[in-house]
Amino acid sequence: GHKIDISYRWSMSWFIFSEVMFFGAFFTALWWARSHSVPALGSLDNALLWPDFKAVWPSLAAGATASPAGIVEPFQTVGPFWLPTINTALLLTSGVTLTIAHHALIAGNRAKTIGFMWITVLLGLIFLFVQGFEYAHAYKDLNLKLSSGAFGSTFFMLTGFHGFHVFVGMLMLLFITIRLMKGHFTADRHFGFEGAAWYWHFVDVVWLGLYVVVYWM
Repeated sequence: GHKIDISYRWSMSWFIFSEVMFFGAFFTALWWARSHSVPALGSLDNALLWPDFKAVWPSLAAGATASPAGIVEPFQTVGPFWLPTINTALLLTSGVTLTIAHHALIAGNRAKTIGFMWITVLLGLIFLFVQGFEYAHAYKDLNLKLSSGAFGSTFFMLTGFHGFHVFVGMLMLLFITIRLMKGHFTADRHFGFEGAAWYWHFVDVVWLGLYVVVYWM
């Protein structure tokens, strides 16, 4: 029993570590493009790129010099306020409700645990709806697309993969909630719950990084 529990904990820890490396690669790509690639291009003779190329980030945002022949259309970035801030509040709140549910489970209050688990799942679902609305706003109103240069591809890859992880985490929490309703887990034996909680808190932390690096910087 104890050895099996330890193996579960190590397995989940290594899984989350692999996810950290996954997102770390994308964060590094974004940092490298902004801090090294764009300045390096700006130091080249403009004849190698196009006249009046500006070494700014995002390199093809509205107000910067557009690419020749309109290969990449000018766009606007998604600001940090409104939708991204709403989603930040949603995920941070979901982390709190999940923690409350965990403490309630340890205290033996199953009804409270289930109630706060449902709230957590609902917050995750609302996050995904807001993310979808943000994508529609980016495409229709800001002309920000996956094809919008390095910024567009990195923006949608990072936020899209994070959204997928939120969806997976929400399914995990939903499955745990259903198991709780069937009487599974006890105050001292509930690693299935803890593993899902670890994953959800990881998703929260990644979003905070995204919120700062993608929307603010």
